[in-house]
Amino acid sequence: MKRLKYLLVYTLPITVYISFNSEGAMTFIPFIIFFGFVPLLELFLKPDASNFDKETASEEKKNPIYDWVMYLALPIQVGMLVYFLFIIQDTAFGTVEYFGRVSAMGLMCGVLGINVGHELGHRLNRKEQLIGEILLLTSLDTHFLPYHNGGHHRDVATPNDAATAKKNQLLFVFWVTSHFGSYFKAWRLENDRLRQHGKSPFSLQNRMIIYSFANIALLSLIFYFFGTHVLLAFIGASILGIMLLETVNYIEHYGLIRQKTEAGTYERVKHHHSWNSDHPIGRLLLFNLSRHSDHHYNGSKKYAVLKSVPQSPQMPTGYPGMMVLALFQPLWFALMNRKLKKLQELHA
Repeated sequence: MKRLKYLLVYTLPITVYISFNSEGAMTFIPFIIFFGFVPLLELFLKPDASNFDKETASEEKKNPIYDWVMYLALPIQVGMLVYFLFIIQDTAFGTVEYFGRVSAMGLMCGVLGINVGHELGHRLNRKEQLIGEILLLTSLDTHFLPYHNGGHHRDVATPNDAATAKKNQLLFVFWVTSHFGSYFKAWRLENDRLRQHGKSPFSLQNRMIIYSFANIALLSLIFYFFGTHVLLAFIGASILGIMLLETVNYIEHYGLIRQKTEAGTYERVKHHHSWNSDHPIGRLLLFNLSRHSDHHYNGSKKYAVLKSVPQSPQMPTGYPGMMVLALFQPLWFALMNRKLKKLQELHA
């Protein structure tokens, strides 16, 4: 039963269903719960830094239950997206219900679309990668995988990484620089990859070309069957999902910098180059994403066996609460810059 605890994330589509079939403020119930109730609850819950022992971790990483919990995201995400297209078709533009339902779908895009797509995109199995790509397509964020795997994990906590927020960088500026910086670097990474194998970048072996066709096809189908009104709503939900992703990127590595070696290269990625949170609810809702240091230390490690290590700098609360705090920039800077200073003194 403990292995099924990650099913907690599927309370999200339940609240989204309620949003789609409610009126007024109740259409914002997913946001109220996940960015209101959850952060408030985590203020009263102690972080859980316990880890599997080595033998148990070896067994658990082979257990298929953790994988099937993630696979379940595909039919739920696609099913809820189709349901959203029909629901929003009959929702008047500009009403409270319209914005509430778009925000609910946007939260689905960020949590089930992008976050689960991220985890499966790290897998070596092509079928799992494909599930991840489809989930990312539902948020129009397919370029995420080429850059995240080939760029972010290599350049994290350096000025070369578009997805690492600099100290005192405004969140709203970071949304733009991270998303579009990652997009253009994803093209460059794919072009370089093909050239290294003696192949032309202008071929169907270029993932960015395939992803572009897939995005255009999805948008065209929505426009053909549902019209402009629904298309704009889907684009709005996708943008919100991407903004949630970029907010997570912002808090994960804010202000952290890898030092240069005498050879002029950057030191290898260490556990203190990512901000962590061991708060239990945030961990379950995001498939242990908040144990981010261990993820960067070993990108192929499955989410269920990610460890909490003493060297990882800790956030004062879970990822949902920290995402809310990041919106209030003066408070964010006051808290996190003080933590940065202590961290820099520790590693001086």
